[in-house]
Amino acid sequence: MSDQHKFVLASGSPRRLSLLGQIGIEPDSLLPADVDETPLRAEHPRSLARRLSRLKAEKVAAELKGSAELGKAYILSADTVVAVGRRILPKAEILDDATACLRLLSGRSHRVYTGLCLITPAGKLRQDLIETRVRFKRLSREELESYLASGEWRGKAGGYAIQGLAGSFIIKLVGSYTNVVGLPLYETLNLLQGEGFPVYANWQASGH
Repeated sequence: MSDQHKFVLASGSPRRLSLLGQIGIEPDSLLPADVDETPLRAEHPRSLARRLSRLKAEKVAAELKGSAELGKAYILSADTVVAVGRRILPKAEILDDATACLRLLSGRSHRVYTGLCLITPAGKLRQDLIETRVRFKRLSREELESYLASGEWRGKAGGYAIQGLAGSFIIKLVGSYTNVVGLPLYETLNLLQGEGFPVYANWQASGH
């Protein structure tokens, strides 16, 4: 990328990095934003995803202010929230969390929201919110225990990763698949292109 098109991903997620690579974008820097992700009292899942994505982008923008190399970069952040109704599911870090999430998801529908936030080199802030509806099959005891034993749930919102073993639990999906993985590609590309980022610059050279 040329100097005027530096790109920073305000995330350390390997899934988001891989998805960006899928559309030919390689960030100049990965800067995970350490923000308090605790939902506010009675906060709707949609509002949480929007608020946290904005907080992350603004925090990284503040950290880079005055940076000779990245002070004028495009900064993209995302936050994904899994919810059943208004109930926000945690990012499962311990087995009990994952067990509770999967038992709740078993046999019912849930929603996955991703808030996107882009801050341009000129300091303009753009946001988007993407929603996907997902329905799980009813999990047998063997399926639940086997998935928990795999460890794939660790660090995942809602206790599962659709791109892994849990993809076999999905009966129906309405909306963006990549949103459930962690970064909705169609909306991300549109957001970047709309603000002048050369999203197609590497496609021919890279074979995309």
